[in-house]
Amino acid sequence: MLLSKLISFFNLPVGFWRKLALLSFSIFFISAGIDHFTNKDFYLSIMPPPFPLHLEAVYISGFFEILGGFGLLIPKVRKIAALGLLALLISVYPANIYMALYPEAFPQYSLNLLYFRLFLQFIAFYWAYSLSTEKFNPTMY
Repeated sequence: MLLSKLISFFNLPVGFWRKLALLSFSIFFISAGIDHFTNKDFYLSIMPPPFPLHLEAVYISGFFEILGGFGLLIPKVRKIAALGLLALLISVYPANIYMALYPEAFPQYSLNLLYFRLFLQFIAFYWAYSLSTEKFNPTMY
């Protein structure tokens, strides 16, 4: 009874895997956003040097990751939150490229892992876009 009320309140998508995908993405972004504030030195280290306002960018991206993660849980803003997270993922992609191009600056990570992260980012792009579609927002269309 309580579970069905929660599902209807959050207007979760139909199907276990879709619910899991939505909740996982939400939790991932909320956690990653919090990490921007608690582990800022890591994020500062992966900022490409030519980019301005490093600390500000770390905090702003963390804030929007948290906002987007919570936004995915709110049916009325889920689509815009998903598209906002897609835009955020695209905007931080240069940091992943920087890490792959300058692996000597990140000796704690293997080159294979750095390149694998570049590939994973495309999966995240698709995932974020998918969360903006009718399958994940049944009453919005």
